[in-house]
Amino acid sequence: MEQEILNEILAKHKLWLNNEDNGERANLTSANLTSANLTSADLTNANLTNANLTNADLTNADLTSANLRSANLNSADLFGANLNSADLFGANLTSANLRSANLFGTIGNMAELKSGQFEKYSFAYTNQILQIGCENHTITDWWSFDDRTINAMDHGALKWWRVWKPILKQIIETSPAVPTGLKS
Repeated sequence: MEQEILNEILAKHKLWLNNEDNGERANLTSANLTSANLTSADLTNANLTNANLTNADLTNADLTSANLRSANLNSADLFGANLNSADLFGANLTSANLRSANLFGTIGNMAELKSGQFEKYSFAYTNQILQIGCENHTITDWWSFDDRTINAMDHGALKWWRVWKPILKQIIETSPAVPTGLKS
């Protein structure tokens, strides 16, 4: 897709998000967005089902509640992207950069990004990062946090952590996320 056409779709989507006249929800189903520059784009609630986003730059993009089912995000840069409640079921995240991405409430692809929920907290993890609720840290850091650190995160967090930490640890060890191939 040409950048000019993409920019027009993004402009109409912005109008739609703001409930303005001539606004239209971005429907990029099966679009070829290979190497597209979507840095800081607001794609909240956009439909990107089956879109080809190979090598796309989605740095700091807002993909809140976006439908990315079966999208190809191979080698996409999602650094700092907001994937809050995004649906990535069946998406290809091979070599994708998910560092500093907000994974709150994300539906993972169950390979490079796995997700679930225990009681009041959702969680999502890659091979290096674990996000529980709005807290995003390395898996290693999570296992080393003391009670005081966990307690400071949220009211009731320590009680939840004491129950679910061993189960969550077992899940991650038994079913680790596939590495994205991204070099540290």
